[in-house]
Amino acid sequence: MIEGMPYDLVTFTTDFGLDDSYVAICKAVLRRFAPHAQVLDVTHLVPPQDVRRGSLVLARAVPWCPPAVHLAVVDPGVGTARRAVAVRAGESVLVGPDNGLLPPAADRLGGAREAVALTEQSLFLQPVSATFQGRDVFSPTAGQVASGTPLTSFGEPLDPASLVRLPEPRPEAADGALATEVVDVDTYGNVCVAGTLDDLARAGLGDAAEVRVTTAGYRGDAVRARSYGGVPDGALLVYVDSNRSLELAVNGGSAARALSVRRGDAVTLTRP
Repeated sequence: MIEGMPYDLVTFTTDFGLDDSYVAICKAVLRRFAPHAQVLDVTHLVPPQDVRRGSLVLARAVPWCPPAVHLAVVDPGVGTARRAVAVRAGESVLVGPDNGLLPPAADRLGGAREAVALTEQSLFLQPVSATFQGRDVFSPTAGQVASGTPLTSFGEPLDPASLVRLPEPRPEAADGALATEVVDVDTYGNVCVAGTLDDLARAGLGDAAEVRVTTAGYRGDAVRARSYGGVPDGALLVYVDSNRSLELAVNGGSAARALSVRRGDAVTLTRP
């Protein structure tokens, strides 16, 4: 996209939920500034104030979109000194708080190549609320970017390397063991762990037809398979998910329940 060209798509990711009017209000503000743009809801069911979960959901969604403005608001630090930012990555722009929410998505789009602090008060709704900047700052910014306003109009340039990043879990591969942790649990109870096939290979498990899974509340074996149907109903499997990460699932059931795990819990994979 050429600087100042309009965008036809704005995606919207929040922890606002669906029981209140917050999502509708932000969409209404967006429509004021970008009546031509389609608004695509990624999700508004990020657990409240869960920046890490919001960053993961956003990063998984953005690679599949055409050039777009990606508006994301999971903002427990609203009203504090945390920065509000817009970030250009690839042919798209991300708008949201500088709290770790945006960089993983920027990485998936090719890396942040321009960033600005949102400080130009004349471009926001006034008075700016200390508790609803999704309405007063981020939605007007996203709408105006979608309508062709250059990023430089919104405030001073920032070094993209200065954007806040959340610490990333790092799997540890030793001889015959991969020590990792749960990074996500989806709607079905599938358990995504930090790591890839390369990490399994580094641990000496690349050729293992089965792996032993050990958590604080479980010890048992998982079959290596390509999909859920590769094991009997109720059986545990380990596979590469659609995001190329390692995932544990129970065919027809919930791996999270079977393994007694949630995000952040330790998981170790070894040979049976």
